[in-house]
Amino acid sequence: MPLYTADALVLRTYKLGEADRIVVFLTSDRGKKRGVAKSARRPRSRFTGALEPLTHVRLAYFEKETRELVSLNYAEPVRSPMSGPGEAVHYASYFAELIDEWSPADDPNETLYRLGASVVDAMALGTSPELLARYFEYWVLRLQGVYPPHLACHLCGTRFTARASADAPADGKAGAWLSPTDGVLTCAGCAEGLGGRPSGARLSPDALSFLALARQSGPRELVERNVAGPVLAELEALHRLLMARHLERELKSLRVLRELRRHGH
Repeated sequence: MPLYTADALVLRTYKLGEADRIVVFLTSDRGKKRGVAKSARRPRSRFTGALEPLTHVRLAYFEKETRELVSLNYAEPVRSPMSGPGEAVHYASYFAELIDEWSPADDPNETLYRLGASVVDAMALGTSPELLARYFEYWVLRLQGVYPPHLACHLCGTRFTARASADAPADGKAGAWLSPTDGVLTCAGCAEGLGGRPSGARLSPDALSFLALARQSGPRELVERNVAGPVLAELEALHRLLMARHLERELKSLRVLRELRRHGH
């Protein structure tokens, strides 16, 4: 049975028997795997501190073609999101669940792996978890081909204004609208429905500016960024709509984040 070594991101774990754990992890070169970590729940386990959600680890595992589960030999933590802000643990679970949802087993996806690893690094530097959440959602949806083009109107080709300017419309019609029927972004004119008012979720010029930044930058470059709460709320609403179109269930970690907000955390 061959031994493989790899850098990986821990996505989730669950109990097996009296002392073991099943670990789901995304490797940098061989895709998503599920494996058994023997005695991982014992106090002096060699896996202590290495199996929290979104922990970047170096690990070794044995894999046999006829078996669904690999056998973990060891896992050493390289970087943990737990060193970030207090709420980082909950966002780490959310990011890990998103990766788990969008990564098929045994399908190498180095780009998704590098995205997750770079977000772990940014969390450890103290970047706002909510800001990283909008960045991470954008890239996961884009990598899956779900995010609509956001540079110009899908219908008429008019380029969106990514910053409010002196000659921008003063009637709140600057920006872009997500079509409620076909999931594309359009300008205000193309989005107008009954009564001459645009319909669908709106992205303001500031929200479009954030998307332009996210498209060209890594998450580390967000450390010093200050994005207004209403802008993040716009992006969150859009991303929830896009995810709802393609996922058949609500993510468990989203419910946890919603409860934390409700209680003021």
